[in-house]
Amino acid sequence: MASGHNMMAPICLVENNNEQLSVNQKALQILDKISQPVVVVAIVGLYRTGKSYLMNRLAGQKDGFSLGSTVQSHTKGIWMWCVPHPKKSNHTLVLLDTEGLGDVEKGDNQNDSWIFALAILLSSTFVYNSMGTINQQAMDQLHYVTELTDRIRAKSSPDASEVEDSAAFLSFFPDFVWTLRDFSLDLEADGQPISADQYLEKSLTLKQGNSQKDNNFNLPRLCIRKFFPKKKCFIFDRPTHRKKLSQLETLHDDDLDAEFVQQVATFCSYIFNNSKIKTLSGGIQVNGPRLESLVQTFVNAISCGDLPCMENAVLALAEIENSAAVKKAIAHYDQQMGQKLQLPTDTLQELLDLHRASEKEAIKVFMKNSFKDVDNLFQKELAAELEKKLDDFCKQNMKASSDRCSALLEDIFTPLEESLKQGIYSKPGGYHLFIKKTQELKNTYLQEPRKGVQAEEILQAYLKSKESIADAILQTDQTLTEKEKEIEMQRMKAESAEAAAKMLEEMQAENQQMMEQKEKSHQEHVKQLTEKMERDRIQFMAEQERLLDLKLREQALLQKEGFLNESRQLQKEIHNLQLEMERQKEQCTII
Repeated sequence: MASGHNMMAPICLVENNNEQLSVNQKALQILDKISQPVVVVAIVGLYRTGKSYLMNRLAGQKDGFSLGSTVQSHTKGIWMWCVPHPKKSNHTLVLLDTEGLGDVEKGDNQNDSWIFALAILLSSTFVYNSMGTINQQAMDQLHYVTELTDRIRAKSSPDASEVEDSAAFLSFFPDFVWTLRDFSLDLEADGQPISADQYLEKSLTLKQGNSQKDNNFNLPRLCIRKFFPKKKCFIFDRPTHRKKLSQLETLHDDDLDAEFVQQVATFCSYIFNNSKIKTLSGGIQVNGPRLESLVQTFVNAISCGDLPCMENAVLALAEIENSAAVKKAIAHYDQQMGQKLQLPTDTLQELLDLHRASEKEAIKVFMKNSFKDVDNLFQKELAAELEKKLDDFCKQNMKASSDRCSALLEDIFTPLEESLKQGIYSKPGGYHLFIKKTQELKNTYLQEPRKGVQAEEILQAYLKSKESIADAILQTDQTLTEKEKEIEMQRMKAESAEAAAKMLEEMQAENQQMMEQKEKSHQEHVKQLTEKMERDRIQFMAEQERLLDLKLREQALLQKEGFLNESRQLQKEIHNLQLEMERQKEQCTII
């Protein structure tokens, strides 16, 4: 699917058996393979209103989603069809066709409410399909929109002041499209022609009054205006004669009403060009695996008797993706080190420089693939993993150096070992010959390249192992006086002490380098986290500004229509939104 694979037919995504919702694992497997961003279009409406026909046309087909031809609801649950987006390359269009609402055979509206809520939660464009005009009956049938805050939670623990606040919902709610089928009225107002969009806006005008009847009239209209600031309306003539409707799948466009064919084409064009990528709060674009996670989380919540919560769903998704982001970052680090590192390194600093460059790239990979890392737990996990990787490389580097140096010493000093076995130095003047030969071989060893960080330590250990032999040769050398032997003994001790001091100094320098490396690693994490936080802050503020603008427009419209009480209620939401924006400006967290 990631390479543009096209499903040949729809598959049930959310099954509805005996009014119990469950997820179809085969459908989830399809989503799991879609690495591209997804544009999700869901359609909802009363049964037998022709929803499936429109979805088939969006898929570029005449059939696929089941149309049915009886008065019974034909689609059960939520069906999914994933196709390459016809207008946006490297995007997948996910079409969700839902079972018809208001099926008398179900006898319970609760199941319909959950289907409606899931369609809202999963889509980036929500299509509501109904027959005829927008009258009070049509509004009454859309009562599900008035129950959204009872069916969906934006936050896991909302404050009392946030229960009625629509801002949190607006950040992830889809755009709203109302399709009116078999529309027979002339589009005009006060004798002037109007567009379908103007007809919708006019239909959402509130009625003055405080009676229960007035409240019932206004409530669905207020909810649509509040939750769906971006609205679009399309009208469709009857496609053909009533008797031919059952053959709609097989009819050629020439057999359909020409106006209807054009209306369908206009609708499809709008969806293709204007429907957005499914995006979560914070600008998180949804791909197949992310949509898979959302479906599972929401349906599981409903099955357990809980309300589906967007915040919980995003956090559950973040857990999965941030864990994967750590693995991706570590894999990238391993790849970089595997390509660049050749053990043993001449110095510890050479290894540290390679580590730092690979670590920087690994952190970038993590930042790119992670989001909503609460308390930076996953970044801290990455930091600990990278530190452990460095410790392991340091040990490998020391072993590689030790092995190479030991092999070099064995190879270079073999002639000396053979001479010792033959007793060549056990004679007058043998001590000076032994010292001279040892120094020659030592110089040969020192000139060898890439011995690594253990070069001096392994050499000194080898020379120390020969001290007793050197001492024995010295004591038996009859050409030397006791005084000369004493001087030579002192020279050997001084040389050994000097070598030990040099190794101690090198060890302290290496410890200092490791401490400096830890601080540099910390600073790199802080630097990239700070940059990511700033990008997230800019994204958040842009999103909040958009929401604030939408609320201010709605408030101005309410004031213009004379609904001051509703305007004052909206002012509270605007105030809360502005406070949240101020809080976000001040927040800053570093690991």
